[in-house]
Amino acid sequence: MGTITLPFSIEKRADARDFERTRDQLAEMLPEGLREVAEKNPRLFEYISWLPISKIGIPDYAAELTRNMGDNKAPNIIYPIKNDGLFVHILFDDSGYRHNYIQIEPTTTLNLDKILNEVEDACIAISEKIPGINPDVDREKQLLAYLDQATADAKQPGTNFFLKFISQLLKKKKDDETPLNVKVTPEELAGIKYLFVRDKVKLGILEPIITDPYIEDISCSGMGNIFIEHKIFKSLKSTINFSTFEDLDEFVIELAERIKKPVTYKNPIADATLPDGSRINIVYGRDISKRGSNFSIRKFSEVPLSIFEIVDFGTINYQMLAYLSLAISNGMNVFVAGESASGKTALLNAVTTFIPPLSKIITIEDTPELQVPHANWIREVVSSSKAEGEGGVTMFDLLRAALRQRPNEILIGEIRGKEGNIAFQAMQTGHSCMATFHAASIEKLIQRITGEPISVPRAYLDNLNIAVLMGMVRLPNGKIGRRITSIAEIVGWDPLTQSFNIAEAFHHDEATDRFDFVGYMTSFVMEFKIAPRLGIPSNKKGKIYEEIDRRARILEELHRGRGIKGFYEVLDVLSKAQQQGLF
Repeated sequence: MGTITLPFSIEKRADARDFERTRDQLAEMLPEGLREVAEKNPRLFEYISWLPISKIGIPDYAAELTRNMGDNKAPNIIYPIKNDGLFVHILFDDSGYRHNYIQIEPTTTLNLDKILNEVEDACIAISEKIPGINPDVDREKQLLAYLDQATADAKQPGTNFFLKFISQLLKKKKDDETPLNVKVTPEELAGIKYLFVRDKVKLGILEPIITDPYIEDISCSGMGNIFIEHKIFKSLKSTINFSTFEDLDEFVIELAERIKKPVTYKNPIADATLPDGSRINIVYGRDISKRGSNFSIRKFSEVPLSIFEIVDFGTINYQMLAYLSLAISNGMNVFVAGESASGKTALLNAVTTFIPPLSKIITIEDTPELQVPHANWIREVVSSSKAEGEGGVTMFDLLRAALRQRPNEILIGEIRGKEGNIAFQAMQTGHSCMATFHAASIEKLIQRITGEPISVPRAYLDNLNIAVLMGMVRLPNGKIGRRITSIAEIVGWDPLTQSFNIAEAFHHDEATDRFDFVGYMTSFVMEFKIAPRLGIPSNKKGKIYEEIDRRARILEELHRGRGIKGFYEVLDVLSKAQQQGLF
């Protein structure tokens, strides 16, 4: 199994008096915020006392992280990730290659290996004498209740009566066997409880990283360290390490069984969704992965990013949001395209706030990632399970069924295959569709849509009104950022020239990191699709640009002026404005 390997040598002390002296001196050195938290969490204080302060300095403490912290070239920051004593230490690496992500758990400074082995042996021995855990009820609460019940009659401080209780049962064994009788401190007992829940109910050594809301991706590339993509500090190296192929294989097998997607040499690949909604891919065995088994986890955010948070990131501006609000609220078909990790799903989630509040929405996905805030939302997910010799349910099946359910909007998590053809048929019959699509440019998008296996006839492509292109670009300050690189309008197919008419509405200028409204006063979608729906006469089509500017001002006032930012907060305000005809 994986182990935790700290990226520094632990400072040694001569004796207990030396430790107390060091503790008092250290407490005076800590900044106020860190000192208060460390005093409430003795294990955190112990961890800090291990640090080579003379080399790295005193860590800063942040109750919440801000984006500008990522500018620090030598970060040394501790932050909390949960209320039960979990912390993270982001510590710079002198090489400057990847900084360290150190998970600080209630057991980080405790050595419980021997005790845990004894507990495991004892539990196995008495497994028939204790009630089984009901899988249909909260397993964590049941496990902790057993431990609490076993320790309720403790009279002597420092004695683990859970283990003593086990000992008494083991005395019924043969006389020549020595019963287990172990004394531990209250802190050690708390550590045992934590590890029991972490390893028996949750995702083991990965649990702190899964819990961290600032993590985007977790990647195990084979034997060695696990790597992390952090929202603030970007690429980091975790302290979780797999030193042998056997340890890694054992962990991957257990992980796959925990998510009920077992892997074998015969079936070495598994895709699944974790309990928190995160997406995981597992590849097992050295037959197909020469550096050892590997897995990748794309973290799931409980609350999606809002349109205004995406503005704060610089991905989009208010004028583009106004443009998209008009397109989406008036039933235009929109694809969000880009390369992996370019922010496609995050943007699609965010702009669902522009769908009219009374709409009926159906989402169709391979793995559930889309989060629609509307009440009338049907969420359908592909099933690959097989029963009685029958195959699973594909995206093609779900999309075909959705057309019979009279939705106002169909959202497709990602179009990959023949379901794309059905999507275009849905557009032709008046169903509004939005989807994400893997394509780096509008040309690649068209090639994939018109080629195998999607095979949409070229003459039908103009059913797709707008393609939003996203990418990771180098900014003027040298950093890499997610940006909408282009918003393109598909005008139609010209059979005479055998070419598509594509009009760009917005374009990102990498040199200045600005968005140019290149389609101002020439937008085909705004003038010939949206304007008539708003009752704007053909001889006054320019008024549609006034509406875009008006909406942009409203959005900026809501965000900058009134401080509205959260996903559901934005939805609530815009829904009321739409119902009143103001937006």
